[in-house]
Amino acid sequence: MASSDDSTITVNNGSDSNGQTPAHIMIAPSVLPADFARLGDECQALEAAGVDRIQFDIMDGRFVPNLTFGADVVASVRSAVSVPFEAHLMIEEPDLLIPRFVEAGCEIIIVHAETATHLHRTLQHVRDLGASGAVALNPHTPLETIQDVLDLIDMVLIMTVNPGFGGQPYISTMEPKIRRARQLLDTADHWIDIEVDGGISATTAPGAAGAGANVLVSGSALYRHPDGLAAAVGEIRAAGLQAWEQRNIG
Repeated sequence: MASSDDSTITVNNGSDSNGQTPAHIMIAPSVLPADFARLGDECQALEAAGVDRIQFDIMDGRFVPNLTFGADVVASVRSAVSVPFEAHLMIEEPDLLIPRFVEAGCEIIIVHAETATHLHRTLQHVRDLGASGAVALNPHTPLETIQDVLDLIDMVLIMTVNPGFGGQPYISTMEPKIRRARQLLDTADHWIDIEVDGGISATTAPGAAGAGANVLVSGSALYRHPDGLAAAVGEIRAAGLQAWEQRNIG
């Protein structure tokens, strides 16, 4: 929601009291596999299952070949749940639509480095609107793209698939990139989350979390779990948390 002053929206990002380290692994489900005719009910089911936030994949049929939905759809379900919303803008010219998604109730705005011609300006625009800014990097996009805008970033999304469709296999060769990202982000003067998106399940979560990711986006693995959403959320979180803790031993 838009802010009338210079402060940014406060998002529970799982950080500890000093704001510098994550207290737990966060689960951010994608609603792509949901029943869009019952989207409000689906969001409520995700909240009841214990997710930390909900991701809306916004695709324009140009930057990616698929087409999903706009800000009005997001706004229509905002009042159904209290967990934060994040808009993953897989669109050309994101600056034109960022205000609409903030007004729709998205506390986190994720823009792709590949489509933001003036990335610093775009992130400052997000902050001025009162939202948290994040940058997504496709598998081929180097980390150097974000090294000079860390002061404006609250999260980096490392794509572990090529964007555009759900249900794709996890690209495990992105794990070294996640490790390098964690090293880079640790040089910032504030905690910056690393989110991963693509092929995340209880099987692949340990690789991503062990490399330094603390926000896990999952879609197909959640909705296809035979024991339901809550079981899937619990399994993915536990698998990621174990790997994260082992990473920090010593």
